[in-house]
Amino acid sequence: MSSCTRCGAAALTAATLAFSAAGAAAQTVKVGIVGPFSGPFAHYGTLFKNGAEAYIASQGGKLAGKDVELIYRDTGGPNPGQTKTLVQELIVKDKVDYLGGFVFTPNAFAVAPLIQQSQTPTVIFNAATSAITDKSEFFLRTSYTLWQVTVPLAQWAAKNDIKKVVTAVTDYGPGIDAETAWKSEFTKQGGTVVESIRMPMATTDFAPFVQRIKASGAQAVYTFLPGGPPNLGFVKAYNENGLAKAGIRFLGTAEMDEFDLQKFGDSALGLTTAFHYSAAHDSPANKAFVAALKKKDANAIANYASVGAWDGMHVIHEMIKATGGQKDGLKALAAARSLQWESPRGPVRIDPKTRHIVQNVYLRTVEKAGGQLVNKEVQSFGPQGDHGLDK
Repeated sequence: MSSCTRCGAAALTAATLAFSAAGAAAQTVKVGIVGPFSGPFAHYGTLFKNGAEAYIASQGGKLAGKDVELIYRDTGGPNPGQTKTLVQELIVKDKVDYLGGFVFTPNAFAVAPLIQQSQTPTVIFNAATSAITDKSEFFLRTSYTLWQVTVPLAQWAAKNDIKKVVTAVTDYGPGIDAETAWKSEFTKQGGTVVESIRMPMATTDFAPFVQRIKASGAQAVYTFLPGGPPNLGFVKAYNENGLAKAGIRFLGTAEMDEFDLQKFGDSALGLTTAFHYSAAHDSPANKAFVAALKKKDANAIANYASVGAWDGMHVIHEMIKATGGQKDGLKALAAARSLQWESPRGPVRIDPKTRHIVQNVYLRTVEKAGGQLVNKEVQSFGPQGDHGLDK
């Protein structure tokens, strides 16, 4: 080989290395966000999108200096088979570095083997069954679990002379978790569950169920329903069938979600829930979150799903920072296990063992403020882990 040829080869090699280095530095991190963007639960997709994009905008449009591409996939609703196909495409075809989203527990369960095999860090923005993080070590969660918000509410009820309760839950994973959590803690505190009602997912007529509650002799009903139309239907039936007038307390968790709250009208006033987030939470971090959402979309709603996505993107941000934007699931996961930060909901951290968020849970009542219904936080139960994973 001539000296000129060697010089040319060396120059080409140097140029190739420089290009590769520049490419690595400019590498776009891909995040797949999976949720319902159509159908009766499409609002969750919008909430995820607003929360995730507002977070990235709040960081100047990049995360840890890297461009981020969000790739959205529509599950339409509870559809494990479709969700598995979508996630497989995101991992194999789109080559995503991270996954986020997931509204429904069955969908999250369905993709766990894919997550585990591909070592793709996956942040659950919503799905609330305790066992999800057990299904893959690459699952993390920034939402909540039913055990986490139900146990302190059951303790509060028992301390406030509520002795007899009916549980009325939607008959799927989170509902069963809610029922089990209430029974476990409430009976431990000396209370009695006089009846356990499980309502089919497709229920639209709640009158027969609330009539059973009214006839049960219970002082309160503890309920869990998926967000959206079921909440409105159940509360309407609760009021129209005279449960409130009969003095049967309404105790819930996410049922007074800000997305639907104004639709309830005055029928929601005084309803009691225990939850980890209220849009009325008074803190600088929450004010900044709400402002960031409104800057992105004037109609954006601050609620548990949008804050789950916001905090989920914070976790992904920290994983990108820890890995330098390179694909390294184990290194990313190790960094996420030790995270703690000030969330719009209050101080939070990731439990290194369960990979689930530890957060304050608040007792809330619906009140009017400035002509709008709000979930007023009247008591903090302090930091709560996932009591379900402790069982």
